[in-house]
Amino acid sequence: MSTPTFDDRDGFIWFNGQLVPWRSAKVHVLTHALHYASSVFEGERAYGGKVFKLEEHTARLFFSAEQLDMKIPYTPAEIDAATYETLRANNITDGYVRPIAWRGSEMMGVSAQTAKINVMIATWVWPSYWSLEAKLKGIRLQMSSWRRPAPECAPVKAKAAGLYMICTLSKHAAERAGYEDALMLDYRGQVAEATGANVFFVINGEIHTPTPDCFLDGITRRTVIDLAKKRGYKVIERAIMPEEMAKAQECFLTGTAAEVTPVREIGTYKFTPGDVCRNLIADFAVMTGQTQKSSAA
Repeated sequence: MSTPTFDDRDGFIWFNGQLVPWRSAKVHVLTHALHYASSVFEGERAYGGKVFKLEEHTARLFFSAEQLDMKIPYTPAEIDAATYETLRANNITDGYVRPIAWRGSEMMGVSAQTAKINVMIATWVWPSYWSLEAKLKGIRLQMSSWRRPAPECAPVKAKAAGLYMICTLSKHAAERAGYEDALMLDYRGQVAEATGANVFFVINGEIHTPTPDCFLDGITRRTVIDLAKKRGYKVIERAIMPEEMAKAQECFLTGTAAEVTPVREIGTYKFTPGDVCRNLIADFAVMTGQTQKSSAA
């Protein structure tokens, strides 16, 4: 049986203050966000009925909106409450949550200062995909030909829809070549991130990760850094050049969807997922109420 498309599902979506049937959640084809990318969003995950780091995600949604000169017409507390209302309406305990704010169709042109700011929250079932053993096989990444822009060129600290165009292009190219994802460099040629996740390298027992000065400092990224420090690992945030990947023994990605995902290959560079990946996967699972336990504690 084929998976239903995202416009044709049962359930409810929170849309501008009220729950509406899933198939009725519509926008006009002349909405400003469709033509000029004036939208910001979040990716969140519910484990056992509780949204992981919900307040932090909501705060970032409001920060992103401010970066795009948008004022969300609700309070953070109202968005948090609406998130749980939507989860309950869809009977979802373990799932993905997607809030988004965007400019509507009241004005058409680059300037849209009086366009209405709309807000939507959708959620759907999204269980964990892999066992610990399956995750530890690691995924393969291609080097992307696209680069993360400089802070002077885009609102790089916002989780804005327009910034993901090059991620889509990078991931499409990688998948066509047989990879699962792509690694992007930044405008300086330094290692940045994957198309939707932050990246970490284990070099001689220490964990190295790029400084997030032109891409998102992910909420899961910060969580995993804290978990690593509690384990006693030294975590170093710094500029990383691509050739330094040759020194790394392990590599992993972090993000709402990725959680903690080991990597076995990036272009010509090879890694072997090991104890650091195993420990952090298990620690993250325990933190989020899943059942995996560390076998290398």
